[in-house]
Amino acid sequence: MAKKAQTTDPAGAEADATPDVDPGVEAAVEATTEHADVAAMGYEQARDELVDIVARLENGQAGLEESMRLWERGEVLATHCGRWLDAAEARVTGQD
Repeated sequence: MAKKAQTTDPAGAEADATPDVDPGVEAAVEATTEHADVAAMGYEQARDELVDIVARLENGQAGLEESMRLWERGEVLATHCGRWLDAAEARVTGQD
């Protein structure tokens, strides 16, 4: 059984990053821990790296393994940016 890790989202609330997972989901959890540095990024930094990744994938020069690694990192960055935007929207609309 995987350990539960605590993370802080951009809005400041704590959440379980890895609840009890079945073996089929274990690989996804491990992949996410490879990108743990994303949690410390601000919105602009994460967005800029995501833009760079999209450009690299669109240019088509990366091999399959590199493309999969970039795609995975891009998914993590996109989720992180989405959380930042959701938290900002909640503050602006007074829903925090």
